[in-house]
Amino acid sequence: MSEIHLVPAETCHAQIVSVLSAWGMDPATVQVTAEVMVETDLAGVDSHGISMLMDYDGSRRKGRLNLKARPRVVRESLVTALVDADAGLGHPASVMAMDLAILKAKATGVGVVAVRNSHHFGAAGHYAAMAPKHGLLGLVTSATRTIGVVPTRAAVPVLGTNPIAFAAPAARNRPFRLDMATSTVAANKVRVYGLQGKTLPAGWVLDGQGRPITDADAAWEVIKEQPEGGLTPVGGTAEMSSHKGYGLGMMAHILGGVLSGASFSPIRVRTQRPQDPDNIGHFFMALDPTAFREEGAFESDLDDAIDVLHATPPADPALPVLVAGDPEADSRERRLREGIPVSPTLAAQLRGVAERAGVPCLMP
Repeated sequence: MSEIHLVPAETCHAQIVSVLSAWGMDPATVQVTAEVMVETDLAGVDSHGISMLMDYDGSRRKGRLNLKARPRVVRESLVTALVDADAGLGHPASVMAMDLAILKAKATGVGVVAVRNSHHFGAAGHYAAMAPKHGLLGLVTSATRTIGVVPTRAAVPVLGTNPIAFAAPAARNRPFRLDMATSTVAANKVRVYGLQGKTLPAGWVLDGQGRPITDADAAWEVIKEQPEGGLTPVGGTAEMSSHKGYGLGMMAHILGGVLSGASFSPIRVRTQRPQDPDNIGHFFMALDPTAFREEGAFESDLDDAIDVLHATPPADPALPVLVAGDPEADSRERRLREGIPVSPTLAAQLRGVAERAGVPCLMP
């Protein structure tokens, strides 16, 4: 495999800003989107960072994206709100929604905000992780644009990889941060494996006969074309898709899509014209632990629980036991120091995006 280049986060940020600005996006939404995308790459979620520029470019060229989008609140109470993303990229509307949920939680104990009329919003964990910075718990779910997950006993996919993320504050430990797809793996991670020339683990993607596909490029074609086969739900195996994992994905869609009035993937893909917005929905909740406990008590108890997990004897002494949030924090420290990995294939595709935008490519 060709050499992976390590690119400084500042360079990745500058590349994203230059492309989005050339597309005509508002400077404020450009900065928010670039920050979320780069932080996602720093956290090690390569499937949802700068590598998404090609996908966004495709939506732009089809006319799906409103590049002048201005998210706005269209319904609100003391503890809830509904935000319309104005058919723009999901990052600005999602930051706005989580900020609003946090404000409401600080005032009333809980804040719940849904978003409709959105596009891809990156990694759900980024928004959940905003809450612990204010001493709050954060919960995020989302519907998705594509279909790719095969239900139990089915031969064709009908649901997206609808993510769930949860974060909680500790005191002496890092915040707990869970970010997961409700499929065995996020669809875009299959694409990243292809960009990196890596083989897929068996059981991530199945063909129409239920057989595992390990060639990443072939698996990505199955996910994109969607005639039959696809991703297994979380908890599934190469032999059987998990009905509980599939139900978890539906729960994420109910909160992220049905609650906001956003579209349902299997229906939308049958009716959507190439130029129609994706109308994805997201769900954001912030919860103040002091509504239930004395100040600091929640964080203290969570610290004790995390300490127990970290102190568990590891199967391999060279690999300490991890708690959700550790990999992302470790990745961020390392990548800030060393750079964000960019494969030659990804760099070539980013050069195409930059060329079409009429801006210099900053990738090696």
